[in-house]
Amino acid sequence: MRKDEPNAVHSSSDAQPRSITAAQFNPRVPDDRSTSYSCSTRAESTRSESRLQFFIKMIPEGKTMVFQFCSRDTVRSVHDRIQLVTGIPVHEQRLIYRGKQLQWERTLAECSIQNDAGLELVGRMRSTGHPHAWQVVDDIVSVVCRLCRGETIPSAAKHIKPRMLEFLTETPKDEERVPGHLQIFLSCSAPAALVMLYMSPIKGNKDCADSSIRHFLNSSRNSLPKPYHNYCAPIVLEFCKLLRRAALEDPLYLSCRSTLGSLLESTGSLENSKKVIVMQEIFPFVSELGNRLSKDLVSSMESPTSVGPLLGDVRDLAAFLLLLRTEITEQVGFQGPIPVTLDGKGYKHPLYGEEIEFLHLLFIDLLKRMGECLHKMEECLAVKHKGEGETNYSGWSQYLAILKELNSVSKLYLGAEEDFWMVLKLRKSSLCTLIKYAKRTDDHQWLLEQKDVTDFESRRHLAMMMFPEVKEDYEELHEMLIDRSQLLAESFEYIAKAEPEALHAGLFMEFKNEEATGPGVVREWFFLVCQAIFNPENALFVPCPNDRRRFFPNPTSKVDPLHLEYFNFSGRVIALALMHKVQVGIVFDRVFFLQLAGRDISLEDIRDADPCLYSSCKQILEMDSDFIDSDALGLTFVREVEELGTRKVVELYPGGKSIVVNSKNREEYVKLLIDHQFVTSISEQVSHFAQGFGHILCNSWLQKFFFQSLELEDLDSMLYGSETTICVNDWKAHTE
Repeated sequence: MRKDEPNAVHSSSDAQPRSITAAQFNPRVPDDRSTSYSCSTRAESTRSESRLQFFIKMIPEGKTMVFQFCSRDTVRSVHDRIQLVTGIPVHEQRLIYRGKQLQWERTLAECSIQNDAGLELVGRMRSTGHPHAWQVVDDIVSVVCRLCRGETIPSAAKHIKPRMLEFLTETPKDEERVPGHLQIFLSCSAPAALVMLYMSPIKGNKDCADSSIRHFLNSSRNSLPKPYHNYCAPIVLEFCKLLRRAALEDPLYLSCRSTLGSLLESTGSLENSKKVIVMQEIFPFVSELGNRLSKDLVSSMESPTSVGPLLGDVRDLAAFLLLLRTEITEQVGFQGPIPVTLDGKGYKHPLYGEEIEFLHLLFIDLLKRMGECLHKMEECLAVKHKGEGETNYSGWSQYLAILKELNSVSKLYLGAEEDFWMVLKLRKSSLCTLIKYAKRTDDHQWLLEQKDVTDFESRRHLAMMMFPEVKEDYEELHEMLIDRSQLLAESFEYIAKAEPEALHAGLFMEFKNEEATGPGVVREWFFLVCQAIFNPENALFVPCPNDRRRFFPNPTSKVDPLHLEYFNFSGRVIALALMHKVQVGIVFDRVFFLQLAGRDISLEDIRDADPCLYSSCKQILEMDSDFIDSDALGLTFVREVEELGTRKVVELYPGGKSIVVNSKNREEYVKLLIDHQFVTSISEQVSHFAQGFGHILCNSWLQKFFFQSLELEDLDSMLYGSETTICVNDWKAHTE
């Protein structure tokens, strides 16, 4: 067979699975422009030696390779050349000539190898459940090798990219087989090959590699189901390790690092990721990003034109910190905040002591920087307030995101959480300014863990971002045409029967036989419908005796068969009023507010809702013990209630009729009495109101958190407004 015939190949693109060595990707390998593999150049005095050209046929693939060697070269040198070309390890090769296996130590002359002889290469085939995947990746590596050697392959990237996509789309649906399939890309040293191509000085190679690697990064996120992303992470990690040697600012390295973070973040935890990525492998990225953010924070303080920390850096750090925190919590046996010292001894742990100590030191450094930045903010805001300068909001854009990560890390270390919140308390004014610029798409729930670091304006802003944004496009609004004489019934039909998504854009309101439309009409409708809902005659809510503005659900509302549907409707209306920033003239009693927030109710909380019960319970708790124990009051663990005109006795505890209230159990009696009056008896009503309220939020599961994020006084201001006298001059100044 001639060396230029079709079956003579440059490399075994269909060879069995193998491990490629880095030597294959040396871009300085001479370009022979030939299908033959010749022995190394010798001095002029050796040219008289006998030179051999022979053929090696691979069994069972049938591919044939042409080699040129000197007769005095050993069989071992042929094996080495085969490994260099095909990647097949020497120990897996057997060369057969005339039915006999050639011994490594013998020369070609001693084996009687003649010119144009035909040898057979027999290998010990590896067992694999992914034969086609090996072939696809081998084809990619083969093309890359040829490019590194200087061969010209037209539109090489167009050959590599489809093969990459083919490899990823053929990932098995059975999750148990996924790791083995994706591991092939690493076993064939495809990342090393592509990075070597990226580093190649040959024109066009870097662009080809850049395009191909980015294609792999995008395809790995888009082609693979989310649960498989963590299995692809080791491949991207290998790209990061290899590219990092080039430069930390290399654009391709930054893209790989960001992709690695997003792949691991999408898994949600290390439950699966820990199988493929360990702390030591991602820790260098945390160190790198932490140091960079520290420098950027200093820069944002010193230079008014600094852009400050970059969004990509903060996002990547957050992704890697999530894994580190999870690893520390799950693998280190986290039983509570970790005690750490600053005496240089560090935290003693057989595997992660150094990492745990460094993360703590990084927390201290970044918290210090953030404290300085917030202090600088206060100075800038004071200057602006005097009208003497401009503020650099762009340099502050990532401050809240960094603080969020510091808050999460602080929970790992003893005393760190207290230090974190102390810094924010000291810099409350600058923190509240940052919150005003918080975006609806970001997660800022952590800010509401400690209400004393925020003010009413910032808490209201954070709470309002839980609602959808009201649209101004008429076509997206939910239209209502209401007859004033049937206000409550028709409003119920429009709101209660609508799909929640239809209400998220906003409302367009019009009264029958009236021409007026617009925001003013919407505000009037909210006020009127809320007055109707909370009208005691409708039996849905009852006012507090001591404050008629405050309401809580009526325990006897079941007189109306549709009462639960109306409570759902009421929740929607109140949520819509808040979303539209309309004050409706009513407020909630504390017991109702606390139930919506999922909190327990104490004796002091019922003072306004039921003054008589409050007074009676307080007397029981303060009464002389001997008097209580004498059973002079004749109290047992029961409560008398009235339903639909009839009175009945309800046990507060199983067998409560026979349990006498005494000095030892009176606190439990009072607690059960309050729970039955303000929790058990109205639990269904509260549940349906909360459900309707949640329908209007961006996510219904935020309902409880919405009320937890506010003080009762905050909600009062949002629903009722301020009771201070209106300043006409201020009104004029803010009116167009």
